Amino acid sequence: MSGGTDDGGGTGSLAGPRERLWQALHAGDETRAVAVVRGALGTDAATAAGMRAAAERILLGLIAPVQVRLGDAWAANEITVAQEHAGTAISERCVAAVADTAAPALPGTTAGRVLVACVDGEWHALPARLVSEVLRLRGWRVDHLGAQVPTEHLIAHARYTRTRAVLLSLSVETLLPAAHNAISSCQGAGFPVIAGGPAFGPRGRYARQMRAEWAGDAPGAAALLAGEPRRPRGAQGVRPPEADLPHLADEEYTMVRRVQRQLVARAWADVEESFPETRGYSRYQNERAALGIDHLVTHLATALYVDSADLFARFTAWSADILTARGVPPRCLLVALDSLVAQLKDFPRAFGIIDAARAVLGPPAGARDGRRTGPPPVAP
Repeated sequence: MSGGTDDGGGTGSLAGPRERLWQALHAGDETRAVAVVRGALGTDAATAAGMRAAAERILLGLIAPVQVRLGDAWAANEITVAQEHAGTAISERCVAAVADTAAPALPGTTAGRVLVACVDGEWHALPARLVSEVLRLRGWRVDHLGAQVPTEHLIAHARYTRTRAVLLSLSVETLLPAAHNAISSCQGAGFPVIAGGPAFGPRGRYARQMRAEWAGDAPGAAALLAGEPRRPRGAQGVRPPEADLPHLADEEYTMVRRVQRQLVARAWADVEESFPETRGYSRYQNERAALGIDHLVTHLATALYVDSADLFARFTAWSADILTARGVPPRCLLVALDSLVAQLKDFPRAFGIIDAARAVLGPPAGARDGRRTGPPPVAP
């Protein structure tokens, strides 16, 4: 579930604090980062309501956009994975500092009790934490379960707390099938579900396919809760996926997942044949390249699950940007895509999805005379 990046309300621009916080995160300086956040928050709010408003503004208008910038810097190969992880840990510390400062200003009574969690397999917990803290500021009692919550434990906790609603956060698209299971399971147990996060697609397209309500940011989630989210009619059990996604009846998703290892192995063999320089790859480079193809096939399967060529095309375009930033010509992805087309020639939906992704990359250089140019993809 996305936190949001609002800079409205309050006094003064957050542009300066954003830049100072970015510099602190980039340097891995937790002490300086917390000082920036506390300084932007201030201590002179005249009322408890003013303090709550200031805290929400800092969470959504300062910490959230700087965290987005951190991810963009990794994608552009400006920082390492380790630096991104260190920066995220500092962002979490900053959120805790805001929550601690604003705690005395929280309302004395609660609007109700809700549960916020990440889908099983989802490790990006900061967006869910931002949503939890905003809801607390707005008077809700929140059970924040954090990253990677198995669905059975999610349901058990929802029953234990008699939660008003379950809010699910998802950033990784390949976990959409797991998210669907969590949504259906929660609703089958009688709990309303509000879904959020970029993995649910533009304007929450996939969340709506799965019959969940959609919140694009923390204020949106609060608005849905205030308006009483739709409650399922009794405990009806888990719906089969085909009840929401009838296209799954063609079993293309199931078959691609079943033969994924073979698809990846064949595609990597085709890449090796097209690029003789792979013979000089180290074991690590070979493993990373094969992992990149595995990611490609997993996203193809996910696109089949939600029947969205756009999902796979967006991932292909993103992969091309990642490779470009790391000095790898993105058209080398075409070799892997061509291999998948050849292997899945009897799967019409898969063929259409791959074809749309190929259009994103354009024709390969040297295609007219049969040449392939550039090294194969290596996962970052």
